[in-house]
Amino acid sequence: MVETSSLSQNEIDSMMKRIHSVPIIETLQMEILRLDEGECEGHVPRAKKWDGIFETFHGGLLATIADTVTCWAILTKIGSEAKVATTDFNIRFLRPCNTDVRCVARVIKAGRTMSLSEAELYDSDNNLVAVAQVNYIKLK
Repeated sequence: MVETSSLSQNEIDSMMKRIHSVPIIETLQMEILRLDEGECEGHVPRAKKWDGIFETFHGGLLATIADTVTCWAILTKIGSEAKVATTDFNIRFLRPCNTDVRCVARVIKAGRTMSLSEAELYDSDNNLVAVAQVNYIKLK
């Protein structure tokens, strides 16, 4: 069950239908923990097959998690059926991650065409692993 304090059951159902239509969700075994207006929280379990060269969670996959969860946060503001694409993305890695990952994403600004969001990624000990900002464009 997805936690929420601001979305209706219909909105949650619509978001979850959209989320589960995207293959990366299944690939990463991502679980959506919370959806609220302008926010999303997701969890990805640790898998050795996703290690980088230093036997830690690969940075590219951490970036994928941030990009994915921020997208869902944006869609809670502009509608679950909106077509969006990432226009720019940055991430700052703060420490290695050897555990599951929890990503908390928030919308900074949802505009008519462009929307900006941020993400914080945490390990299982609640240590901040990375921070990211992602900008999306609404497609016609």
